[in-house]
Amino acid sequence: MRSSGRNSRGSGSGSGGNNYRGAGNRRDEQQRAGRPRPEERRYDVGGGPQAGPGPKAGPGPKAGPKGGQGGGPKGGPKGGTARSGAPKGVGGRGRKPNAPARPREYEAQMEERNRARHDKPRVALPKTFGEVEGERLQKVLARAGMGSRRACEELIDQARVEVNGKIVTEQGLRVDPEKDEIKVDGLTVATQSYLFFALNKPAGVVSTMEDPDGRQCLGDYVTNRETRLFHVGRLDTETEGIILLTNHGELAHRLTHPRYGVKKTYLAAIQGPLPRDLGKRLKSGIELEDGYARADHFRVVQNTGKNYLVEVSLHEGRKHIVRRMLAEAGFPVDKLVRTAFGPIALGDQKSGWLRRMTNTEVGMLMREVEL
Repeated sequence: MRSSGRNSRGSGSGSGGNNYRGAGNRRDEQQRAGRPRPEERRYDVGGGPQAGPGPKAGPGPKAGPKGGQGGGPKGGPKGGTARSGAPKGVGGRGRKPNAPARPREYEAQMEERNRARHDKPRVALPKTFGEVEGERLQKVLARAGMGSRRACEELIDQARVEVNGKIVTEQGLRVDPEKDEIKVDGLTVATQSYLFFALNKPAGVVSTMEDPDGRQCLGDYVTNRETRLFHVGRLDTETEGIILLTNHGELAHRLTHPRYGVKKTYLAAIQGPLPRDLGKRLKSGIELEDGYARADHFRVVQNTGKNYLVEVSLHEGRKHIVRRMLAEAGFPVDKLVRTAFGPIALGDQKSGWLRRMTNTEVGMLMREVEL
């Protein structure tokens, strides 16, 4: 009985073992011949060329429960892939068979290190002693519309720029545009914080920024502005012509103050015939209910039959002053247009158009009121 058991075990193991060794010898011969193993042809379906199905691994009596091969009682190693040498997941999409897989935690740590390297806060370095604060003069001039920085540097070299009454001859001077007075050719340079506009007001527009009765007003022409603007002086509702808008309070105050006497010029359409001494009467003074009113200049611009177009200049700013003066002299006004406010002329600006004043015009206005 003992010998028969030994013979049965020997025969069973012997057959399985001989078959297993035979399969191993065949695989070694195939590997030496350059052909892939059957396991590799069966499992390597990744990025390489498609391999045909290989023969079964061995004639063992029963395969293992997890795809093992050979004649062992449980079929050998799990999955059979460890014996073939192919890594797990070799058939994954887009990954090379020999590229090692990186853990997601490791990739996240690398990304955090890269971000931390570039997101370091700036270190506030201490200022050196004696450093002058402010902006460079040529930069302020360029921002104010005087030209490019190179052109502004040439203005400084030509001794045409002065700061606080002193002519600047060297480059790199730092200034405070809000406090320092900067002039070019004697004209004050307006910084970017102030806005200056000229509007050709049509007839029927009220000279206010808002109207509670819903009538058309000046505020309808300056909507969507970053800062609040206000008008310089007034014009009658029926009067057309130039009116200034700005956010420079001191300039607006001086332009309307009688002390500075800024001259305004009007064109008036009246009916003739006109006496020769009309201009002399207007210059000498016309008595009104609120005192005498005098014109600085008077001339006839055009005459067609009885229709006259006359020009009147005066520095007073009383209400309806031109209309009342001509009506008192016996010539009621049919139409009135203001053509100039100080040095700013209406020119060919169309009715209802708003334009930004040039830096030269602003400088002339400021010189007019000693700013």
